Amino acid sequence: MGVREPRAFAEELEHTDGGHVKLFSGNANRPLAEAVAKALGLRLGEATVERFPDGEVQVRLLESIRGDDVYLLQPTAPPVNDNLMELLVMADAVRRSSAKRINAVIPYFGYARQDKQTRGREPISARLVAGLIEHVGVDRVITVDLHAPQIQGFFYHPVDELSAVRLFAEYLEAKGFTRNAVVVSPDSGRAEQARRLSERLELPLAILAKRRIGPRETQVSYVIGDVAGKRPLIVDDIISTGGTIRRGVEALVAAGALPETIVMASHAVLVGPARENLAHPAIREVLFTDTIALNPSLGYTILSTAPLLAQAIQRVHTNQSVSVLI
Repeated sequence: MGVREPRAFAEELEHTDGGHVKLFSGNANRPLAEAVAKALGLRLGEATVERFPDGEVQVRLLESIRGDDVYLLQPTAPPVNDNLMELLVMADAVRRSSAKRINAVIPYFGYARQDKQTRGREPISARLVAGLIEHVGVDRVITVDLHAPQIQGFFYHPVDELSAVRLFAEYLEAKGFTRNAVVVSPDSGRAEQARRLSERLELPLAILAKRRIGPRETQVSYVIGDVAGKRPLIVDDIISTGGTIRRGVEALVAAGALPETIVMASHAVLVGPARENLAHPAIREVLFTDTIALNPSLGYTILSTAPLLAQAIQRVHTNQSVSVLI
């Protein structure tokens, strides 16, 4: 994916009728925000995002944004509620400071897995979160690999969903991992993401059929597709505990796949026994993007989404198509 020089970005951003572009960051992933600002040739906006002694969020913008096109970069990653509240308070501060347009850049959209009622008397929390974001004045959302595509429909304003598929494909090709390989979806819900990766790499596709055997436990029933003698490339949107991935790897090996699995996911939530599950001996490498801040010392390969997000911001501001980035 070609990335323009920062000066070219900055010049194009300033020569529009949308006012100046201002990019601010919460505390959830400031390194990513700084990388996006650098890719755009911009300075990260000055603001304080702090806590009162009782835990309440305090935000203060330290520069004028009147009439500007403001972008707030804040993934709602764990601690989800704290980071979501930061985003809401920041957006309210921007709205009250007379910005022309408020754009929420939410690389990881928390609550996305609560997109429907699975049992009676349950909330649809993803719809609630979408309503809160719009209520504070957000005009547009830019995000990466939503867990459920229908979440776009929970918003009345535009939602630009980017994808990490291109980043994964470029890395896999550069490392030579595509030889004698098969792209694997860990379940039917991720089949579309896996299909796009398999088409980009011109590789066959397999899907793991799983069933739920408890509130937090699943079982892989069988493998759909030919994986015998091939290197599996498992692609997912979120890895939380890693249990589904571990069971999937075991099912693939039992079906004759090579014990050289490459695991990739857009969002590294990584809670509970995730590190132990991803340390399975049949897993050769684990790839994540930086939508959620991740310590490099964990030993996972981290691919930057900064160029992708920067190009999306540039295209939104200059009224160009964002779909070409997908």
